Amino acid sequence: MASWADHAIWWQVYPLGFVGAEAALTEGAPVTHRLGQLENWLDYAIDLGCSGLMLGPVFAAETHGYDTIDHYRIDPRLGDHEDFDRLVAAARARGLRVLLDGVFNHVGRSFQAPPEWFREDVFEGHEQLVVLNHDEPAVVQYVVDVMCHWLERGIDGWRLDAAYAVPPNFWHQVLTQARSRFPDAWFVGEVIHGDYAGYVNQSGLDSVTQYELWKAIWSSLNDGNFFELDYALKRHDQLLDTFVPQTFVGNHDVTRIASQLRDERHLGHALAILFAVAGVPSIYYGDEQAFRGVKEERVGGDDAIRPAFPAGPDELGEAGWPTYRVHQRLIGVRRRNAWLVRAPATVEHLTNQAIALRSEGDGQVLVLLNISDQPYRFPLDTTGFAVEALPEETDEPEELAVVQSHSWLVLTSG
Repeated sequence: MASWADHAIWWQVYPLGFVGAEAALTEGAPVTHRLGQLENWLDYAIDLGCSGLMLGPVFAAETHGYDTIDHYRIDPRLGDHEDFDRLVAAARARGLRVLLDGVFNHVGRSFQAPPEWFREDVFEGHEQLVVLNHDEPAVVQYVVDVMCHWLERGIDGWRLDAAYAVPPNFWHQVLTQARSRFPDAWFVGEVIHGDYAGYVNQSGLDSVTQYELWKAIWSSLNDGNFFELDYALKRHDQLLDTFVPQTFVGNHDVTRIASQLRDERHLGHALAILFAVAGVPSIYYGDEQAFRGVKEERVGGDDAIRPAFPAGPDELGEAGWPTYRVHQRLIGVRRRNAWLVRAPATVEHLTNQAIALRSEGDGQVLVLLNISDQPYRFPLDTTGFAVEALPEETDEPEELAVVQSHSWLVLTSG
């Protein structure tokens, strides 16, 4: 994994939704220069504590961006190459890394290529998505060329969409060539379930998306069953022998965490887990403001989770800023203890509704979570620890081992 990725904290944005672009591309329509709207939010992302911008699809596509028709052209609904170059330059000037979304499993139906580039099937029943033939050498070379074109233009790596549907040997061929030219690039694949470590070993990817941990975080909080989280963390930590997973509690494909949780008091708990366990974390735009949205399995079912943002942060409502500040405090813990990226989390104490997680590196981080209706005293020695993050910016508790009902604490020592 590229050394800089150990310090990466991504702000993930779905550009077509963020800028309020039309639902479909009309070929021949004039270019609309919207991509620059993102520049107004770069300082906001930095203030949040992020070090990188993870962009959803920006290439010319028929509708939602995952039906690409030209990987070398910026979608006219977003702008043009000059708009893109300005955005990358603005991010670079602030020290932000940039990751692009590469949709190389399938393309839009109007993508122009020889017949041997395609398989006969469509992707997961979506008639407008045609699967590429990953056994075709010309497809391998095409993806290499596309990746290198944009890496040359200043990006730092790629999120590879639907990587799970692509033979791992295809990525191995592609990444071997891409890394020979760009050894510091970082490549993360979208893998939903299965043998994460095996797929990384065979494909050569740096990381894959940790959906198993995502599910365990919200599910354990909803069900009052931290034994599920304990089980998932044991599996999560085993992955560290092979790679560092890409972790999240929200993205462009799932119901927002604020809507997913049955009890809004547990949002901070989910975030405390995310930023205190190993992984390369990302925050999906709007989650830091407690945006709500439910994904539905229908045409347009992603619209609620891919909304337009206002022109600038000063136009956001007041209600979301407390959640933003919770993110800041927890990301601050992560940045002050960067070793957490590779540190296994030991469960020091466990009940259905209370859990204590300890991670050790240059110091120690102890996360205490209580989702019961009563204060909970953890049977732990907290000598030498101090409060590092709280749900509210209030005075420190009198007893570090006691966590109030539906609350949490992050303690550090060393």
